[in-house]
Amino acid sequence: MSSSYYITTPIYYVTDAPHIGHLYTTVAADIMAHYHRMLGKDVWFLTGTDEHGQKIQKKAKETGETPIALADRVVQRYLEAWKEYGIEFNDFIRTTEERHKKVVQAFIKKLMDTGDVYLGDYEGLYCIPCETYCTETQATNGKCPDCGRPVEKLREESYFFRMSKYVAPLIKHIEENPNFILPESRKNEVLGFLKGEVKDISISRTTIDWGIPMPQDPKATKSHKVYVWFDALTNYISALGPQENDAKYSKFWPEAIHVVGKDILRFHAVYWPTFLMALGIRLPKQIIAHGWLTDSNRKISKSLGNAIDPIALAKEVGIDGMRFFLFREFVFGQDGEYTKEIMYQRINADLANDFGNCINRVTNMIPKYMGNNPISTESYLTNPSELKTLANNCVPQAQKEMLDFSFNKALESIWKLISGVNRYVENNAPWTLAKSKDPKDKTKLEEVLVHCHESLRIASLFLVPFIPKSAKLALGYLGTESDLNLVAPLKTQLVWGSGPKAVQVTKSAPLFPRLEIPKS
Repeated sequence: MSSSYYITTPIYYVTDAPHIGHLYTTVAADIMAHYHRMLGKDVWFLTGTDEHGQKIQKKAKETGETPIALADRVVQRYLEAWKEYGIEFNDFIRTTEERHKKVVQAFIKKLMDTGDVYLGDYEGLYCIPCETYCTETQATNGKCPDCGRPVEKLREESYFFRMSKYVAPLIKHIEENPNFILPESRKNEVLGFLKGEVKDISISRTTIDWGIPMPQDPKATKSHKVYVWFDALTNYISALGPQENDAKYSKFWPEAIHVVGKDILRFHAVYWPTFLMALGIRLPKQIIAHGWLTDSNRKISKSLGNAIDPIALAKEVGIDGMRFFLFREFVFGQDGEYTKEIMYQRINADLANDFGNCINRVTNMIPKYMGNNPISTESYLTNPSELKTLANNCVPQAQKEMLDFSFNKALESIWKLISGVNRYVENNAPWTLAKSKDPKDKTKLEEVLVHCHESLRIASLFLVPFIPKSAKLALGYLGTESDLNLVAPLKTQLVWGSGPKAVQVTKSAPLFPRLEIPKS
């Protein structure tokens, strides 16, 4: 298994501020980056912004700005939002940066030299918001099949990429690498497209000024700009500095995992791999396509006018509350219906009632019944208990689910352990044991509290990538925040009995106060 891990989000359009859909993708990548760092891997996490194309040129005209002024302003909104949510990216790339433009032009020039990019004429239906062409068959009543808005008939001189040439090799790659595209339903969708009629695609535009210029060609009668998708997709490599022989490129590119929404899967799973094949560059390791967050079964997006501001939501339910809700409630590869009621119920039930209450309960019982002196754990943790069995079963299962981006199942496994602590406390009644004069009950009391403590230590450590602030606070109350200073804590410290040799806690304040569901 490689010691490197490279994860990317799509780069986001700078036509408007980030919304909950962007947050969903970005937090998913952040969780995985954080998780793999805690496994001891060398992680590179890339996000950024897509700043060229007709849509941005049009938006800038509407707002009375230059395209770059619009981009600069909106980029700040993204950086502020990701800082607010604790997103720990390693690099933030903008397609207006010289390091990116240089790689795009070098790649296009190479494909022109090999004949995989050629000059021709294009006529078809074009959707400006999606920046993509569609056929008469695909357009229903003159509307885009993806976003439902009107398409325009466009004819222009264009450069084409010989995508059809690489369809068979790509099908072979997908079939020989079953985990290349996840989930399975999305892989089948891509294969279905590839086994249909795949044509060469237009990769330049003469109708826009705002874009990266195509390399000079005496055969062209017009000035061409690189089509936004060829431009945008290249960011995953341009950020690694291949032109400068940056060591990051050889270290991280073979481990590349792209996290994308299902609406841009074709660009990532068909266009991008065929571009790379033509360039002689190995394909990314994996493409993970998640579903949409929906509102009344409609995708939540700024283009449809039902976007939800993630910063405003965070003020209502907290950053960790939002991070947790998105990945506990929804299956990552499927669509999920978002409502405030569901969000409040999930946060109250799992974080306030279960996890927060459990931490509060155990860290208050230990000093109450045992005093403030440290309790030795070694003799107790070797003994069997319901919690020890649960931890030994649930944690490996949760780790397995993380490999498949099954966040909700991983959290479900950890919640079995947390619920087990609450049940174990009720069944063993420490308050009764504490009143007993029998020395055996005193020993039993210590064992019960130590096993509760160890279970919560393990659960809190696992939760750090999901709810970093709250999980670290919980580890602090448990007196085990030193786990976080260790190399690869998730590799070494999730094993039962790998915690401190003595328990000393701090009485905790409520981690997650119950939320009052707002009345509509």
